[in-house]
Amino acid sequence: MTKEIVLIHGAFAGPWCMQDYAGFFRDRGWTAHTPALRYHGGDPKAEPDPRLTDTSVIDYADDIAAFVQGRDTKPVILGHAIAGVVAQQVASSGLASAIVLINPNAPWGTLPETDDERAIPRALMEGGAFWKQPMRVEFGLMAPFALNKMPEAQQREVFDQLGAESGRVMFEMFFWMFDDHHAMKVDMDKVDCPVLVVSGTEDRAVNPNTCRVLAKRYGDRATFMPVEDHAHFLFMEPGWEKPAGQIADWLDQKLS
Repeated sequence: MTKEIVLIHGAFAGPWCMQDYAGFFRDRGWTAHTPALRYHGGDPKAEPDPRLTDTSVIDYADDIAAFVQGRDTKPVILGHAIAGVVAQQVASSGLASAIVLINPNAPWGTLPETDDERAIPRALMEGGAFWKQPMRVEFGLMAPFALNKMPEAQQREVFDQLGAESGRVMFEMFFWMFDDHHAMKVDMDKVDCPVLVVSGTEDRAVNPNTCRVLAKRYGDRATFMPVEDHAHFLFMEPGWEKPAGQIADWLDQKLS
């Protein structure tokens, strides 16, 4: 089999957060790509491109689909958080040999189940018309909800690399019921490749039950992989090598 994998970062982040996994998979004989989502990947402290304001999840999916179509074979697509939704949308067009979803945000139509999941959209609402501008996330929100399994020094290091995100994307993600474009919609019936849903059991941003329900919706096509003592950024947290190995083993089994 051709071993090619596309590693896609989540909101506010950039390709830098996938470098450990990229190196890991390359050491195992994979060709690894780490594309940046639209208007991401630059200097995190710089003023964001004003076009980020109107950028949608649909744009992210279109860009990744175009990137994947440029490959010689169908790659594996691994997406974190919002990129987990993007990976599913691209796969629904028949462009992936398998998809790996790490703590994926819930697709369109899924209500938050826990106080933790409701806390983030509440915080967004306190910021006014956030959907009309690029936005940044505060350390006080990231540390307890997404970086909670990292030492404090690493929390600061990761946070300092986070850039701006599209307010429209955050609106589509958390207030999908008001989005006429259904940007978070996934046609699961058209995802015809193996699906691995990886969930950090300590993730407070995306509840493990949300991931478990998503895997169940895919039936026999999906495998649910809970990862004990890990959270939202499990691919960067201490001990990241173990889940990386489990993902690689699953891929070898499914694609051999």
